[in-house]
Amino acid sequence: MKKGWLYQAALLAALGLVFWVFASNTAQNLEVRRIASGFGFLSREAGFEIGETAFLAYSAADSYARALAVGLANTLWVAALGVVLATLLGLAVGLARLSPNWLLARLAAAYVETLRNVPLLVQLFFWYAIISEGLPPPAEALQPLPGVFLSNRGVFFPLPGDAPALTGFNFAGGAALSPEFAALLTGLATYTAAFIAEIVRAGIESVPRGQREAARSLGLRHADEVRCVVLPQALRLAVPPLTSQYLNLAKNSSLAVAIGYPDFVSIANTTMNQTGQAIEGVALIMAVFLTISLSISAFMNWYNRRVALRGLRR
Repeated sequence: MKKGWLYQAALLAALGLVFWVFASNTAQNLEVRRIASGFGFLSREAGFEIGETAFLAYSAADSYARALAVGLANTLWVAALGVVLATLLGLAVGLARLSPNWLLARLAAAYVETLRNVPLLVQLFFWYAIISEGLPPPAEALQPLPGVFLSNRGVFFPLPGDAPALTGFNFAGGAALSPEFAALLTGLATYTAAFIAEIVRAGIESVPRGQREAARSLGLRHADEVRCVVLPQALRLAVPPLTSQYLNLAKNSSLAVAIGYPDFVSIANTTMNQTGQAIEGVALIMAVFLTISLSISAFMNWYNRRVALRGLRR
């Protein structure tokens, strides 16, 4: 036992030495090249505009720290909406794959196989091209629902007491999703939903057939059987793989830089280009996504334990 502790202490010391050598060499090279280090630049004026802000007010006179906070809010906003939409769409497609309707089941299978096998970055380019080039200008905007308008300027929809209306060359009032945000959200949600659909399908098929037969013997309709008997049992098996998909969605949101959405990675890249402090910028990106991933994992693990305990009580 003591020998095992000695081995672990020696390994820890070796790792510490490697880290110290790496850090000292990096600091020395930065000093030789006269490259500033540290995070003091965060308090300096950013000097660039951000085209889209989720919740935080921002101007070019604000600091780099404020700009990065706006980018973080944008990332969290699109990731949170993406998780909700991907879960709902994945649940619907997963149920459709098991539908007794032949055409519906085949369409759901085609959706899953197509989107899972096309790179997400390509899908983001596709959705961005559809929105920015395929939709008409605001004056000829599509209106699929009352108060909802689709144009190459984005998606406009009403808020309580405030409906969008065409004013000049664009819409005013209500709420709007920019083409970049709409393309990113659509791509993340539809891509992740294809994987969630397979998780839902596998979870449902893992429920013993006797459970379904018991539900039918009680006179439950098919919809009630799925909602009250099958899904609650399938959920406990689906939570762990769902966690992985939520983590992937949050990390995949960093591809927003490819279509011009100002997420945390995009704003951090701009900050690094202006300040020249790439090490600190990359460190911030790593820290932010590590924190987001650990937070999602912690919540989903808590929920998994909660569902498991309820299952045991029953």
